[in-house]
Amino acid sequence: MSNIARRTLGAGALGALGLSLVACNRGTDSAGGVSDGGGETAGSGPSIAIISKGFSQQFWVTVRDGAFAAAEELGAQVSFDGPDTESDVEQQIQQLQTALNGSPDAIAYAALDSEASLPLLEQAQSGDIPVIAFDSGVESDIPLSTVATDNAAAAEEAAEKMVELVGEEGSVAVIAHSQTSLTGVQRRDGFVDYIEANTSLTIADIQYSDSDVLKSTNATNAILQAHQDLKGIFATNEASAIGMITAIDELGRKDGLVVLGFDSGQGQLDAIRDGRMEGAVTQDPYDIGYKTVETALAAINGEDVEPEVDTGYYFYDESTMEDEAIARSLYE
Repeated sequence: MSNIARRTLGAGALGALGLSLVACNRGTDSAGGVSDGGGETAGSGPSIAIISKGFSQQFWVTVRDGAFAAAEELGAQVSFDGPDTESDVEQQIQQLQTALNGSPDAIAYAALDSEASLPLLEQAQSGDIPVIAFDSGVESDIPLSTVATDNAAAAEEAAEKMVELVGEEGSVAVIAHSQTSLTGVQRRDGFVDYIEANTSLTIADIQYSDSDVLKSTNATNAILQAHQDLKGIFATNEASAIGMITAIDELGRKDGLVVLGFDSGQGQLDAIRDGRMEGAVTQDPYDIGYKTVETALAAINGEDVEPEVDTGYYFYDESTMEDEAIARSLYE
């Protein structure tokens, strides 16, 4: 892969501190209560501590809802926590430590930084606490299973759609949400590798948003200013896509530019409906949450679990977003 495909934009060039995409109430709600560690809980039975990547996107609220539904239906006590933003690796590590201190029957973990979490995952392994990875895998054999979308394949499908819409010549760019989490790396690489292997398109730039709307807006603005002839742009998660759309709107640059995203959420759904985006790839966050609890319970019970549990994905646009299979995977 070309050097440009791995280049990082410095924090100063990306702008000031970011804005949260969705303000999520982490207090008691109809789904569950508040745990001592600051997260929410639901159900009763074997204890499963889930540490997500945060609550700054509706995606994680939907994952939580799926996990809590599984807790009630399958019989488990599930706690759900995550950092305030997807750039706060330290806070997530502290939450993982707090979960371990509670000696749960299993831990489910979506790593912001796979390497940083390894010492604590080793601690879980030495304490015979099964670890299930979800959303992001962990670069280790400690997790018994990874419950996730095939992110590389999903991003490759986005790349195929990009080529279909812009042709095989010219330049496109990427707003990736992370260069430390496996989801960010896999989606970036799935898209870029397909473009480079199958077309004459050039990857004009790749910038990183840290799942922050303002950083994504500033990064997109910089790309569009520097590449006036850009034919398409792809964002790898909800926050990155919202920032991307915002910058395109502010600059009035939609005309002739193909815009693709990842995940859903109200902002992307609205942009697709009104023509500011051509489409996006959606995961099934509810199913990710549900199957994470289901897999953790199986591990607690000593059952064999699949090393990889694929929760699927769909590419959708205005013409397909009401299809039954796709509509149930979209969230606002």
